[in-house]
Amino acid sequence: MKAEFNFRNKEHTRAIAAAVRNENKSRKCFMEVCGGHTMALRRFGIPEMLPDIKLLSGPGCPVCVTDQSYINRVIAWSKNQKNIIAVYGDLMRVPGSSSTLEKEKAQGAAVITVYSVREALKTAKENPQKNIIFSAIGFETTAPATAAAVLESEKLGLENFFVFSGHKLMPPAMAAVLEEGIPLHGYICPGHVSTITGSHIFDFIPQKYRIGCVVSGFEPNDLLLSILMLVRQCEAGKPAVEIEYARAVTAGGNEKAQQMLAEVFSPCDAAWRGVGIIKDSGLELAEKYCRFSAALALPVEFDQAKENPACLCGEILKGKKSPPDCPLFRKICCPENPVGACMVSPEGACRSWYLY
Repeated sequence: MKAEFNFRNKEHTRAIAAAVRNENKSRKCFMEVCGGHTMALRRFGIPEMLPDIKLLSGPGCPVCVTDQSYINRVIAWSKNQKNIIAVYGDLMRVPGSSSTLEKEKAQGAAVITVYSVREALKTAKENPQKNIIFSAIGFETTAPATAAAVLESEKLGLENFFVFSGHKLMPPAMAAVLEEGIPLHGYICPGHVSTITGSHIFDFIPQKYRIGCVVSGFEPNDLLLSILMLVRQCEAGKPAVEIEYARAVTAGGNEKAQQMLAEVFSPCDAAWRGVGIIKDSGLELAEKYCRFSAALALPVEFDQAKENPACLCGEILKGKKSPPDCPLFRKICCPENPVGACMVSPEGACRSWYLY
């Protein structure tokens, strides 16, 4: 890419969009699996520029895919005065079966929002008489920070710091979508995840499924270039893994972060909200660090999942439906009153469609 290339230059935007329209010979369907991409695509109006390219939102928002039973267990812990719950802000409003963490906090529960797991560690140091439970969600992007916090807690000998891992892995979910039979022509792969994992984790997709992959950045011209690269793969009949986001992503990724993940976590089967159990798609604390597991150290009774049957979040996350297909969208479900998790986070498909 030329040094003078501008990722928001309007002339470049028009030129790339025109190239996509000119080089694309048939209607194609691409899926993005990053909540940041979902938000950016809608915010910048990219679908409207490319009438022959259908863009589907996949299971790329970590808040959206956090299972309701996970939320219910955290809510149950919050009702115990011995516990302080530390969560990322988006999780506060995710609906459980009968409540949210936001409502529990309003009723006096010790629930704090944090910007990083280090704030949870600091809280543990300052409150030795309390159990600090860090609600650890996110993909390979945020999991290394959780791993680093566990290693630091081990070093400090903290006995009141616990992690409830809801971390998930992206490749198994991408494979699960393809196994569902969704007719995709390519994946717009997650940029932030790939800075940690490297692009090589997607190599199995063109090899096994004959589907192209391009790792994209988040600016409008990043996304348009990624779509153009996918179109060229399709037209040439040569699916591959390519990196558009070369200023941040390499094939090998961040080896130090990968080593921490391998030491602290082990892959496990995980429940994805609205999708179900996906084999080896989650991360649980390895046996060496299981004393930091809130699920093992602090057993609690909690409500089982009870989703609204009219909510289509699961179908939307799998690419089978779009937000306007849901009977609740805009009528009952909105950012002020989210029925499903996809309406909570700014990276959720439903909220992005609602706002843009």
